[in-house]
Parts: sequence; C-alpha cells; structure tokens
Amino acid sequence: MAPLVVINVVGLTPRLLAHMPNVAKVGAAAALRPVLPAVTCSMQATLLTGSMPRDHGIVGNGWYFRDLGEVLLWRQHNALIQGDQLWTAAPGLRTANVCWWYAMGAPTDLLVTPRPIYHADGRKSPDCYTRPPSLHDDLEAALGPFPLFSYWGPTAGIASSEWIIAAARRILARERPDLLLVYVPHLDYDLQRYGPAGPEASAAARAVDAALAPLLTEDAEVVVLSEYGITPASRPVDINRALRTAGLLEVYTQAGMEYLDPWTSRAFAVADHQVAHVYVRDPADLGRAREVVADLAGVDEVLDHAGKAKYGLDHERAGELVAVAEPDAWFTYYYWLDDDRAPDFARLVDIHRKPGYDPAELFMNPSDPFVKLRAAAALAKKKLGFRYTMPVVPLDPAPVRGSHGRLPDLLDDGPLIIGPFDRDAYEATEIKELLAGLARDRLRTTRTNSKETDIGGA
Repeated sequence: MAPLVVINVVGLTPRLLAHMPNVAKVGAAAALRPVLPAVTCSMQATLLTGSMPRDHGIVGNGWYFRDLGEVLLWRQHNALIQGDQLWTAAPGLRTANVCWWYAMGAPTDLLVTPRPIYHADGRKSPDCYTRPPSLHDDLEAALGPFPLFSYWGPTAGIASSEWIIAAARRILARERPDLLLVYVPHLDYDLQRYGPAGPEASAAARAVDAALAPLLTEDAEVVVLSEYGITPASRPVDINRALRTAGLLEVYTQAGMEYLDPWTSRAFAVADHQVAHVYVRDPADLGRAREVVADLAGVDEVLDHAGKAKYGLDHERAGELVAVAEPDAWFTYYYWLDDDRAPDFARLVDIHRKPGYDPAELFMNPSDPFVKLRAAAALAKKKLGFRYTMPVVPLDPAPVRGSHGRLPDLLDDGPLIIGPFDRDAYEATEIKELLAGLARDRLRTTRTNSKETDIGGA
C-alpha cells in the first residue's frame, strides 16, 4: 500500500491556504488547536506524543537547564522528549524523518536533520546529519550540500524547502518507508519579516505550493499540517531589561561585553517569540518578579503554577513564571542596557549562544549602509579559509512584523490539518493517534497483501 507522507508546512493557516491550490487539493481542511507555547519544538513534541508539554517536557524551543546552569535552545537529541512517540506507534513500521526536530537518536529507520560542521578554526560549514550515514553522501551527490544559510538567517528562502522536498522525494522513491514526515520551513521567514497579510506572505505561500507540487503527486497518502500561525506583531517587549533595571537580573563582563549570569540572577527570562519563561531562583522574589513583568506594556498574562497547569505547561523545565505577550507583541532576549556592551554574538546569526530566540537574525542591519559589503568581505574570508565573523544582524528589533507562540484568538490565524478527516477541528493532542491509525491501516493492508501473495504463490 502507498506510504503515508505527513508534510509540516510551518506557518500555514486557512488564510494562506487560499493561495495554495496544490495543497488545498490534498483533502478537507480542519482547524488544529495548538498547545501553549505554539512554537516549533513544543508543537512537534505534542504532535509526536499526543501529550501536553507538562508530560513530554518540551516547554519551548529552549529553556534554562537548571542542572547545567545554562540556557540552551535548539537542542537536537530525541531523548529530551518524554513519552512514547509516533515513530513506535506500530510494531514493524518503517519510518523516515526529513527535518522534523529532535531527530538525532530517534527510533526512525531513516533521518535527515540540519547539522553544521563547526571547524576547529571557528568556521561553520553547511551540512546535515543522516541515518544511515550513507544517506548523507547520496543526498549530497544528488542535491548538493544542505543549504544551511537558506534555512535560517538573513538569506533564508525557498532553496532550503526545495532541498528538503527533493530529499523527501528521493527517500520516498528509493526506500518506500511506511511513514515519512517532512518539515517545510519557508513560510516562517517572510511572515516574520513582513507580517502575514502583505504581498510577501501570499508570494511565499505560492512559492511553497509550487515547490510541494511534485511531492504531492507521488504515489502516497498525504497529510498536510502546520504547527502555528504567524500573526501581525510589531511591539517588542524587553523583558530582561526590565528585570535587570529592577535589580533582579545579573550580568558579568568579559572583554567589555556583557553576558547573562543565570547563576547569580534572582530572575531572568528565556524569551521565545510571544512566550517567555521567567526563572526565579528564590521563591521570596516571585512576587517582585511577577510585578515587574506584569507591569510591562505588551504583556497579556503572567502565569504562576496554577496558570501553567491551566495550559498544560506545568513541567519542571518551565520557568517559575511564564509571560504571554499581547497579540501584537513579542519578547526580545536583550539584557544589556547599552548596545556598546552587547556581546559580539548579538550581531551574528548564532542560535546556540543567544539565551533566547532572536527573529532579528532574519534581517541584515538596515541602519548600516555597508552591511552587504561587510557580508561579502566575511564570505570572501571564509572561502579563503580564514577566520571570520559576519556581524550583520541588527540590535534594533523594529523590523520584525510577525510572531507566534500565544494561542490564536481566531481559528483563521491558527494552524490546520488537511487530509482524510471528517471533523472541523482537532486538538493538537489528537493528531498522533490520527496519524498512527492511518499508518497502522497501511501496515495491516501491506501485510495482508503479502500473505495473499504468498498463498497464491504456494
């Protein structure tokens, strides 16, 4: 029987579906009600486990690892997800993962996930990690290296989604897994840069639709879904600067640059789009930290333990408090009070060293008239094998025009699922079992056909 292909078109909403005729033909569209926070890692973990963040533990795209004393975002090991996952929903199911998160160490038969090479001399080169290892060389020979700089950063664009789709088609044709999950990121870029209502958004939707067309015509049962919808947002909220001004957040200084000091801070926030986990070391400071955050313009809610429990976010990895932004606001990670004291990584695309999410990485600094020349000079150094940095990211968050993370106020602004389903709406926690049921049906049919073939041959 034909494989089941689940395509995660991140950022897809009912509004954008109107510009995607190929995707719309897949089947009936239903609203998908996300979890809080409605961000990539939390939503993917819920889709894979059928459980809330309180159970699977993925409370955001990153969090404060209390046992390490470090804020870490975009970790890749599957063991961070707590609970059984879709990959093992049926014994004997042959599975493949193309760029869904937490792929490394997952019990899949085949996988592809972004994994740059961090050279000893400080250079970073695009690459990916695969299982089996031979898949890496096969994909690179056929498609070229994984286009990392088209996957995230100021030059992020359709090329990364086209590479991922081509890789999925190649795996589908050569390996015929029973279940193939594919992550298509392109809508994430221009919707954060320009917002979801402008011509850039509809153009991005048409580009994704065209790129997906060949995959949608493969011999497979296709389900298309999304994790969240991006809504207009133009008010950055400097939550860490407020905590610092209140005397709750501490920094330390090296080479004239300030770094967040989570070990000594009484309270600090891990900003993640429209949600921020606020970690408060001493319970005696909870009241003061809550007051500082709640008084900020752009903050809608500040969740304590009862509030987190209401949203299924009461896991030990969560902050003692969780702030939720108003619909048109989002949280910056910035903690320095003077840009001259900002750490050097603040002006770089550096998703692992920043103690929070930074959508300004999607832009080249618009206030620097020589920014493209600086980027070209840095690229030349890289190609010649020299150490280089590319300080092109603005420290002004004003260009950002779209965000996500809070629960959508309207279903038209939220994610959806398209496929052989008969309801108007589904909870994110229901999707694992929906997909598992489709996969099990295919596995049973395949085994039945195999037995009938054996009997006929005898």
